[in-house]
Amino acid sequence: LAGCDSGFGQATARHLDAMGFRVFASVLDLQSPGAQELRKSCSSRLTLLQMDLTKPEDIQHVLQHIQAHTNSTGLWGLVNNAGFNDTIADAELSPLGKFRTCMEVNFFGSLELTKGLLPLLRSTSGRIVTVSSPAGDLPFPCLAAYGASKAALSLLMDTFRSELQPWGVKVSLILPGYYKTGTTCNPAFWNLQKQRLVASLPQELLQAYGEDYVEEINRQFIQFMKVAVEDLSAVVNSITDGLLAPNPAVRYYPGQGLGLMYFIHRYLPYFVRDLFLKGFFINPKLPRALRQEHHKDAKKA
Repeated sequence: LAGCDSGFGQATARHLDAMGFRVFASVLDLQSPGAQELRKSCSSRLTLLQMDLTKPEDIQHVLQHIQAHTNSTGLWGLVNNAGFNDTIADAELSPLGKFRTCMEVNFFGSLELTKGLLPLLRSTSGRIVTVSSPAGDLPFPCLAAYGASKAALSLLMDTFRSELQPWGVKVSLILPGYYKTGTTCNPAFWNLQKQRLVASLPQELLQAYGEDYVEEINRQFIQFMKVAVEDLSAVVNSITDGLLAPNPAVRYYPGQGLGLMYFIHRYLPYFVRDLFLKGFFINPKLPRALRQEHHKDAKKA
């Protein structure tokens, strides 16, 4: 179970441990509050493992540990839950490095872990459950780096699902709505990220969009996260169903409003979908350069 420092991973590790399963839970830091919490609340069956998905040596260490400790029992399931995003901005304003980090954690890390555990999962005809995001299916404003990595992850897992059918391995995707997990609802964290972003932008780009443009995106995002759901049980139940149901769903959509969102995405014109996403999530103001042109045109008129 990857990514158990907080949020869905931590809640799922606790839930599966309480059900009597032997859980291998990976955390970024073995001394983090989340790791300490798991030590306190779980049984001695739970094993905490340190893993940073951007470090191949960490992944190899976890793979070796799991292989050594599942020789007699086999491995039934893998839950890819670790996710990363620390940028809320237009694609043009998001540094290339942020796109790379999102791909490293959300895509390549999950790919390496999955490939490493597949021999064990094939031998038990086990399960792979992966937490992706609706941002990988729909073009949410200001989430390009995160969304692109989740789109790649969703397609990868759909390919695994098809390819692993002959082995009896079942693969499910979880596409959750808006939940309070980790740093996602910490305004101080996002304000710091916004300041770092503004400081890193080329002057020309900052001039074109305006610092107030970035400020407004950040304000709207923090406002949006205030309505995120605190009760993670719908997601935990979907992950558990993916692991244990005789015929798990290919996709689970825990969370409110997703049915309407996907209906609009699939059946209505693009401009309706774009308007809906802006109204629902973030609706950026006009960039500064366009506002200036607007004023000039108004004066001419």
